[in-house]
Amino acid sequence: MTVHAADAAPQDAASGTSKWSRAWQSHAPGYLFLLPWFIGFFGLTIGPIISSFYLSFTDFDLLTSPDWVGFANYERMFTNDRTFATSMRVTFTFVLFSVPLKLAFALAIAILLNRGMKGLPLYRAVFYLPSLLGASVAIAILWRQIFAGDGLVNQFLSIFGIVGPSWISNPNYSLWTLIVLSVWQFGSPMIIFLAGLRQIPQDMYEAASLDGASKWRQFWKITLPLLTPVVFFNAIIQTIEAFKSFTPAFIISNGTGSPINSTLFYTLYLYNEAFSYFRMGYASALAWFLLLLIACFTAFSFLTSKYWVHYDD
Repeated sequence: MTVHAADAAPQDAASGTSKWSRAWQSHAPGYLFLLPWFIGFFGLTIGPIISSFYLSFTDFDLLTSPDWVGFANYERMFTNDRTFATSMRVTFTFVLFSVPLKLAFALAIAILLNRGMKGLPLYRAVFYLPSLLGASVAIAILWRQIFAGDGLVNQFLSIFGIVGPSWISNPNYSLWTLIVLSVWQFGSPMIIFLAGLRQIPQDMYEAASLDGASKWRQFWKITLPLLTPVVFFNAIIQTIEAFKSFTPAFIISNGTGSPINSTLFYTLYLYNEAFSYFRMGYASALAWFLLLLIACFTAFSFLTSKYWVHYDD
């Protein structure tokens, strides 16, 4: 029996339609449960990203329609904005000191906890707690009180006859109080370091001990090389978080970056441009520059990781 092409085409179309219909019916519940995430992703993430990119080329004050100005915002940023340069200097100083100190402190505590002491879960929880609370407004307020002129730090120093400065209001020390606060939040990288230390075979340390290697030499020749992937991961995550740091500087400086812009983080400057001076177009340009800055740092880190990060192979 011969089947004509004209008769086969409707059957193929009907078969294809029914196949798509069956596939949709089988996946419909999954898409339905994902619908809130899709709405949030496109409405609260992708949409604002695209809008901010457009606004970065405009003059927009939230009250009138955006006025297209091209690259004027970016030109002003690099050629005619001293406050931008100041915020970059403060932010880079914060990143360069807070991230290495936090990672070193987290690694030291992780090595200490890795010795199999009793009550390890309790110690892990206690050391991790500052990471949960450190970025909160309450801790920032408490930190401001601790380092005030009559705060806890100066009261402790007075026991030894030392008259401490007002750490918060002195531009020589104000940024360092924020660095200390950042280092205090070492719990998150510490947990990751501890997990990495647990993956290092103990027979390597036993062989090194038999060869007469000291603990210090074992650290440099065994622990650190095998832990470099974890160091690499922590370094990237903590650096990105340091670039985005906002709450401590905002609370401690009352949103001004005082004294003398010594705590004017880049994110704080961006916030003031957007919501204090209503220069939303310029703030969008600042936000996109921060995104490119973090992206360049991450790309550079991955490109150079092959020279110092050691994997299993």
